[in-house]
Amino acid sequence: MSDTPDVAGPAAPDPWKSFRGVMAGTLILESIVVLLALPVVAMVGGGLTAWSTAYLVGFAVFLVLLAGVQGRPWAIWVNLGVQLFLVAGFVVYPAVGFVGLLFVVVWGVIAYLRAEVLRRQRRGLLPGQQLPRD
Repeated sequence: MSDTPDVAGPAAPDPWKSFRGVMAGTLILESIVVLLALPVVAMVGGGLTAWSTAYLVGFAVFLVLLAGVQGRPWAIWVNLGVQLFLVAGFVVYPAVGFVGLLFVVVWGVIAYLRAEVLRRQRRGLLPGQQLPRD
């Protein structure tokens, strides 16, 4: 044991840890919404075909897998780009494409919030970067 006191104190909170959680949670929510489109396409749309089923289920599985790599620096841009494939769901059924447009807006807001956190972090304005008041 050493006789030196621990002067480092607790580590500053990591703003990106919670942000990664938000992105992963949004992807899981999006995959559930995509899977909920299956009965809609089956009953209201032109019916489920092998292609439309593979598209919806495959896309939902891809979103769940993508939720596991949210710690990578490129993840936010992949999340945004993937939305174009969901917007292309207009081919399967217009409501699927509309869901894609809604998630484009959601991911646009998330990208804006990421940029805002990054801006504040660079300027030292995040709460974890503030010196404690005595």
